[in-house]
Amino acid sequence: MEMFLLNIDPIAFSIGPLVVRWYALAYLTGFILGWKYCLGLVKKQGYKRPNADDIDNFLTWAVIGVILGGRLGYVLFYNFEYYVDNPHDILKIWNGGMSFHGGMLGVLFAMFLYTRKHKINIFKLSDIISAAAPIGLFFGRIANFINGELYGRQTNLPWGVVFPAGGDIPRHPSQLYESFLEGLVLFLILFFLIRYSKRQVGMVTGVFLFGYGIFRALIEFAREPDAQIGYIAGFISMGQVLSLPMIIGGIVIIVLAVKGKLDFETGRVK
Repeated sequence: MEMFLLNIDPIAFSIGPLVVRWYALAYLTGFILGWKYCLGLVKKQGYKRPNADDIDNFLTWAVIGVILGGRLGYVLFYNFEYYVDNPHDILKIWNGGMSFHGGMLGVLFAMFLYTRKHKINIFKLSDIISAAAPIGLFFGRIANFINGELYGRQTNLPWGVVFPAGGDIPRHPSQLYESFLEGLVLFLILFFLIRYSKRQVGMVTGVFLFGYGIFRALIEFAREPDAQIGYIAGFISMGQVLSLPMIIGGIVIIVLAVKGKLDFETGRVK
């Protein structure tokens, strides 16, 4: 059986001592495209707030939330014992090790602070950010593939990939599965939804949380569990554990949005 051997240099290019990695370029591309998409969405939604200035201003908050939350989430959820013994490695994000769930919590916290400070309906902003989030997920998972990290379980399927760190066996390219479902498919769902749920604030946010949680939980069955954690209770992965609150939270928000229980102006539950 033919196997595809992953042999991609994680360094995109270097200029003298400056080294630019694909991982960094993926994050940068995701942020820029997501920002531009959000600007287009606020224009079409026609909200007084959030407006284009809010998107521009919140971008910095979001970047900080994603990076700090994503890294701290990985440290706390996935490899706490290692980083307790090697705290100097916490800052080495170029080696990989970012938790989506941690990054999401970081952005949610930044969003809470920003909307509270500027008296903006948090669901109006979260709907816009949620609609754009799959763009970053798409490129982020491609970066994971290039880095040869977060690979899948052993497979005999013809598209199995041999990852340098995964032993001399073909594995599911689970990063690409995630890029497709969490990135492209979820983006298309939200692309159409945000155009037809303008008065149902929170709907896009709820569908994003539910959709990501379901897709991630399903793909975890093809993804190799983290070696330092393995399976929890013998059958469930950490990714599935962290996705469960997203699924539940998404369902709750969708129900509230469908029933019109989220006030259009304030976002508070009626």
